[in-house]
Amino acid sequence: MPLLVNGARVDVSRPTADMVRTHPQLEEKAKLLRSQPAQTVEPKGLLYVQQREFAVTTPKDGSVSILGSDDATTCHIVVLRHTGSGATCLTHCDGSDTEAEVSLIMGSVKAFSNTPGCGRLEVHLVGGFNDDRQLSQKLTNQLLRAFDLQPDDVHLVTFCVTELNDREEQDIHFPIIYGIAVNVKTAEIFPATFPEKGPDEDLRSAHVLTGAPLTNIYDAKTEQLRIGPYFWGPFPHVDFWLEQDDAQILQNLSTSPLAEPPHFVSHIRSTLTFLKAHPFPSRSLFPDRKPRIYKKNEEGLWEKVCSDKI
Repeated sequence: MPLLVNGARVDVSRPTADMVRTHPQLEEKAKLLRSQPAQTVEPKGLLYVQQREFAVTTPKDGSVSILGSDDATTCHIVVLRHTGSGATCLTHCDGSDTEAEVSLIMGSVKAFSNTPGCGRLEVHLVGGFNDDRQLSQKLTNQLLRAFDLQPDDVHLVTFCVTELNDREEQDIHFPIIYGIAVNVKTAEIFPATFPEKGPDEDLRSAHVLTGAPLTNIYDAKTEQLRIGPYFWGPFPHVDFWLEQDDAQILQNLSTSPLAEPPHFVSHIRSTLTFLKAHPFPSRSLFPDRKPRIYKKNEEGLWEKVCSDKI
């Protein structure tokens, strides 16, 4: 079944500018989203989603009320929600395997939405900009095609991507919105930043840097954040990269060096240092081959669960 805007099928073979002209309400909604200042989301009740991760939950969740992600330059953040069940998925896509990723998140939301005829699937796409290599435009097109291929009707509600999320300063292009959050209870979507990105940040980033596929990190039934078990081999040339100056790391390990947030290089260095310290995570991090499990405590913060309590 097709990807729809206001009940009309989107022609995904045509340039996105044509789609925006045909459906001006998409541009109006993008303008409204861009005009909002980014809210700082505190850790209480938050589930932060890194690149190539996804999480899905429902309004019944007693631990998580906000899903969010940021630091997206050419990447896109996707929110898929079923209006009947309220089941909501947020993911941070980088174009690595878009068609498979969209099928995965569709399945994850539908698993919580067993109410035929009640509600519909709505998708919100945010991120990217007019980057020199046109990686953002390529990812936008991939996502539109992938949703159009799904067996269910999917309604495109928010489209704040690539040219609709672009600003120019001294001939250099930047995204306007780098991060968003969705309130699972109210369905509100808003620009956001996150001072705390949850537990095991370096471990999760290392998983991405070593070529991981899109990974589900949350079990909504048990309200547990589950990280791993992840396995990789020694990272190629890790010592070489750690010896490079900031400019070299930025130039070679970013898809959009001029548009990265200020902490990009320190984040990459931290991840590389972690990979150097753990060349074989099967030995040092996951010797029992079990995930690292976290639950929200009474303060609404993630706390590690001992494996013998699982």
